Amino acid sequence: MFGPKFMQSQVKTYCIIGDPISSSLSPSMQNAAFNHLNLNCTYIAYKVSKDELEDSINSLRAINIAGFNVTIPNKVEIIKYMNDLDQTAKKANAVNTVINVDGVFKGYNTDIYGFIEPLHRRKVNFDGMTILLLGAGGAAHAIIAALSEEKGIFKIMISNRNHERANELKKMGSTLGLECETAELSNTSHLASKSNLIINTIPQEMNDKENIIGYQHISKDSIVYDINYKPVITDLIENARYANADVVYGYEMLLEQGAKAFEIWTGINAPRDAMKKALFGIFGEPR
Repeated sequence: MFGPKFMQSQVKTYCIIGDPISSSLSPSMQNAAFNHLNLNCTYIAYKVSKDELEDSINSLRAINIAGFNVTIPNKVEIIKYMNDLDQTAKKANAVNTVINVDGVFKGYNTDIYGFIEPLHRRKVNFDGMTILLLGAGGAAHAIIAALSEEKGIFKIMISNRNHERANELKKMGSTLGLECETAELSNTSHLASKSNLIINTIPQEMNDKENIIGYQHISKDSIVYDINYKPVITDLIENARYANADVVYGYEMLLEQGAKAFEIWTGINAPRDAMKKALFGIFGEPR
């Protein structure tokens, strides 16, 4: 029944590290998966700031953690503490999933798959697309890596408060064969009206109300994808729905990247239905 990677002889502990971490839905989602398959595993959350990262990684090694996820603000910085990197992590230059194999920490990037799968499910045609990407952190790195595998994209405009990070992401995209430009956040409303796909990776708590793209700047023919999942209907998603644009919810990326992480850790197909139910409970997903 179980894959060759997985042994049930003792409790395996997994976790997610990041800051902020209190609103993460990964523990409920992953524990639901473990419980559904009767696996002797547990998943918890640790608040780990950038300054605490090295000490925290050493602590995780000391307790022989089975694996862990990485979220803001550590997805890029954590690379230096990995013993090995999967090709996904190398391509994205960011890590969000780590497995411990006999003391060797190997980093993966499941955000690449997690981001693109909901678009593939919708059979999105990228040919000729102009894309607006808000943010330039670890998730944005994975998104650029994912988009580099799609054919026909016309241009990606990267908008971020930190211009240096935006330029680094532009350089990464160019290296991967994408036509990228940087843009001021103050100009995003104008750019949004000319974009076929709008992607927001800026954390909800960092998104000033005045910088949220208004519905009047969103075309009904565009797709709006906000990777924030709490609340499910963010201000940007609400505006996009009002504009009658197609939307992709952040929980969709959360679910797919989490399922892929589960499969890396256990070698077992992830029980996606059980994981999704843990995210929405009796109320179900939004319509």
